[in-house]
Amino acid sequence: MKTDDFWAVIDQARAGGPADASAIAARVTAELAEREAPEIAAWARHLDRVLAASQKADLWGAAYLINGGCSDEGFDAFRGWLLAQGRPVFAAAVADPDSLADLPAVRQAAVTGLEFESTEMLEAAAQAHRRSTATELPPPEQPVVRPDVADFWDFDDPDQVRAQLPRLAELFGEPPLE
Repeated sequence: MKTDDFWAVIDQARAGGPADASAIAARVTAELAEREAPEIAAWARHLDRVLAASQKADLWGAAYLINGGCSDEGFDAFRGWLLAQGRPVFAAAVADPDSLADLPAVRQAAVTGLEFESTEMLEAAAQAHRRSTATELPPPEQPVVRPDVADFWDFDDPDQVRAQLPRLAELFGEPPLE
């Protein structure tokens, strides 16, 4: 599956109703369930590649700051939510996680404490495959690879947070660097 085709499914789901990640994931699942099994599997394989490309320590740090902590599963769920925001937001966040400070929802979360997660987006292809074929989606071709812990910085150190994610640090209560 081509990248544009992968994101077209998400774009169509984003345009089809409420903008919360769960509703978008439900529409992605419904759209995929109408397709042939090989196309659903191709979408799932592309999802694996998109998630692999976003396995970045700085993005994990942003998720940790925004959600008030972030386990392995929490980082996956955060990226599920990020997928539901669409390609431009996802690409910008992977390239520069501090760009998440521009999103109105993230700015609001700095005040409300709302957390961003969507395992439903990550499970859309598997759910669609079950609906379409009554069988499980074939397993991923490649295992999930996590960022090297040597690349991590201390997500709890205010100085490191300000140095890596200054705009998010300012939003979430860390004073800016002098």
